[in-house]
Amino acid sequence: MVVKNVGHMNAGDDETSYANNSALQKGVILEAMPVLDDTLRDIFAAAESCCFPKCWKMVDLGCSSGPNSLFVISHILDTVEQLCSKNQTTHLNLRLFPSNTLHFAYSFYSLHWLSQIPEGLDRNNEENMYMARTSPPEVFEAYAKQYQRDFSTFLSLRGEEMIAGGRIILTFIGRSVEDHSCKHHSAHYTLLSQSLLDMLAEGLVKMDDLYSFNVPIYMPCEEEVKTMIQIEGSFNLDKLHVFPVRWDAQDNITNYESDLVFDKHRSGKLTANCVRAFMEPMLAAHFRSSIIYELFERYEDKMGAHMSEQKYSSYYSIVISLSRK
Repeated sequence: MVVKNVGHMNAGDDETSYANNSALQKGVILEAMPVLDDTLRDIFAAAESCCFPKCWKMVDLGCSSGPNSLFVISHILDTVEQLCSKNQTTHLNLRLFPSNTLHFAYSFYSLHWLSQIPEGLDRNNEENMYMARTSPPEVFEAYAKQYQRDFSTFLSLRGEEMIAGGRIILTFIGRSVEDHSCKHHSAHYTLLSQSLLDMLAEGLVKMDDLYSFNVPIYMPCEEEVKTMIQIEGSFNLDKLHVFPVRWDAQDNITNYESDLVFDKHRSGKLTANCVRAFMEPMLAAHFRSSIIYELFERYEDKMGAHMSEQKYSSYYSIVISLSRK
C-alpha cells in the first residue's frame, strides 16, 4: 500500500464525507485555542521590547479539507489584527504579498466587484438594484466614487508588491460608452429588478427589502480605467482591449457562426442560470432563499423576451496589460 495515494480524507459532502464528520476535530481545535492565543500574545509582547520583523511570516500545516480548513488561520489573522491595533508601534499591512516580490499577476472577473455597497444610496435607488436610466445622479456618483477608491487601492497595493518591470493582466466587466445609464450595459440587472417588482406587486417580497437592495458592482468605461491608472501612478498601461460578450454562452463558443436556430426559451434559461450562479447568494441573504426559484423563473421569461428583441444581446469586457514603473 502506497500511503501517499490513500492517506487522505473522504472527499465530497455526502453523509460519510470528512466535511460532514469533522465536528470532533473542531472540538479539539477549540480546546487547544488558548495555547495558540497565549503564544501569539507572547510573540507581540516580545516585539514591544525589540524590533518586530518587517514581514511576519506564518504557515498552517493542517488540517484537511472541510469546514475546519480555514478556521484556525482565520482566527490567527483576526488575533494578529487585534494585537496590532493595540500595539501602536506595530502596523498590520493587509497586502497579499511582501514588497517587490511579484514578477507577474493575473486577475479575471474580480475587479468589477466592489468592496462594499456604495455609501449614500439609502433609498435613492428604490426600484433599481444597480445604476439604471431612472436612477438619480447621486447614485451614479456614489457608485463611481466607490469604484475609484477600490481600484486605486488595488493598484497601489499591487504596485508595492511587484518588482520594477513586473507585469499584470486584468480582465473585468466594463462599458463601451461613458454614459452610465445606457440600458444595454445593465439590462440583466434591470430585468432582474423588474422581476422583483412584479413579485412585490403580488406580495411575494417586502417593499423595504426591495428598496434597500443594491448590487456591489461597477462596470467602468475605457476612459475611467485609463484615468485611474494615470492618477494612481504605479503602472504604465501597455494594452487595453474592449470587446463584446454575448449573454448566450453558446454564441461565444461558436464564434457567432452557429447554424443553431435561436430559441428564446433556451437562451433565456441559459442566461438566467448564468446570472443566478453569481447573484443567488446575495439575493437569498437579503430576501430569503424561498423566493429564488420563482424569481428566476420570471427572470428567465423576461431575459428570453429581451434576447428575442435583440438577438445578439451582449455586455462588454475589458482586458488590460500593465507594467510596473
